Amino acid sequence: MSEQPANIIETTAKPPGRRRRRSRVERIHHRAPPGAAPGTIIVDPEAMKPAMRIIAYGPDCLVEKKIESVEEIPAFFAAHPECKVRWVNVDGLGDAKVLQRLGEVFQIHRLALEDVVNVHQRPKTEPYSEHIYIVARMIEAVAELVPEQVSIFLGKDFVLTFQERPGDCWDRVRERIRHAKGRIRHAGSDYLCYALIDAVIDGYFPPLERYSDQIEQIEARIMDKPDAELVEELYRIKRDLLALRRIAWATREALNGLMRDESGLIVPETRIYLRDLYDHAVQVLDMLETYRELATGQVDLYLSMIGQKTNEVMKVLTMIATIFIPLSFIAGLYGMNFDRDGRPFNMPELEWAFGYPAVLAVMAAIAVFMLFFFRRKGWIGSKRTKRTFPLNNGAGNNSAAAPDAQGGSRA
Repeated sequence: MSEQPANIIETTAKPPGRRRRRSRVERIHHRAPPGAAPGTIIVDPEAMKPAMRIIAYGPDCLVEKKIESVEEIPAFFAAHPECKVRWVNVDGLGDAKVLQRLGEVFQIHRLALEDVVNVHQRPKTEPYSEHIYIVARMIEAVAELVPEQVSIFLGKDFVLTFQERPGDCWDRVRERIRHAKGRIRHAGSDYLCYALIDAVIDGYFPPLERYSDQIEQIEARIMDKPDAELVEELYRIKRDLLALRRIAWATREALNGLMRDESGLIVPETRIYLRDLYDHAVQVLDMLETYRELATGQVDLYLSMIGQKTNEVMKVLTMIATIFIPLSFIAGLYGMNFDRDGRPFNMPELEWAFGYPAVLAVMAAIAVFMLFFFRRKGWIGSKRTKRTFPLNNGAGNNSAAAPDAQGGSRA
């Protein structure tokens, strides 16, 4: 028996044009008006029209076909009863009538169809009477973090998937089906659902590796030449890691609910693979936490390097000012131009033949002495330290030759 048809609110599609650039901050657009009936389907006017493709297979059969109309699906199923698993993939969510008709064919609950078109859903698992609804977030392998909602419906003998746009991480799953690699052709629809989710989670690792490389490069640039642009790049990485952490955290909870499902659609053999998939999600979370701490540490390193360079500049300026303090005193003292004829004690050096060179020599000697004093204190240059070697803690010759309590050496 089919579920009650979902309510549909038609929208006027905007003229085709340049695709708007995605914001780094993912915004939530709830299209249903306040007070709308549950299960109301409101599609995005800029979303592409659905393109459907079906793959039906079994241990000894494989059929692929592009579907032009939803009405072809029941006839296709009837024509290939030997294919025990059917995978229908839909690219695009821009036609509410097509989505409603798919819901009628596969007996999809209207609340689940509403979540399909509202692409701000967090990863989750929702069991229904005839199917399990799974929401996952797929990450594209691009320079920026661009998550895409993927809706997966697991039934007794079918898997129905919805994507926002063409292009996904499931090409290897399709190749495994076509070439009968592994046990996928001999397993049921629950194993296919596992394989699809596994490919989605495996798609999280390349962005994480890219962020790891970026953090290492930023660290080297900070040590070489700190720049304010590096801080902006670090905060962008932290923001992306935070968004990916929210996705991974919800995905882990969804997998936990899927492992505990009691609908009978998942056989015990597949639950073992789901446990391994849960471990992958935990591993992703651990890596995210590590990289977030590293990014935070790089910000602290940048601030420390800037503070250190500022201290170095201030130290040099302070030393220069300190050196010139006695020199300025001497120069100021001899620049007062006391009258030598008035009193005999008014700067007798003014009439000395070597007075000027002697004053310069004294000033140079003071400057050299102060530089030597600063270096001796370790304030400038590198202070040479005596190299020491630790004693051997083992029961070797070093311990045998160690001095005893009376100051002698042990025999």
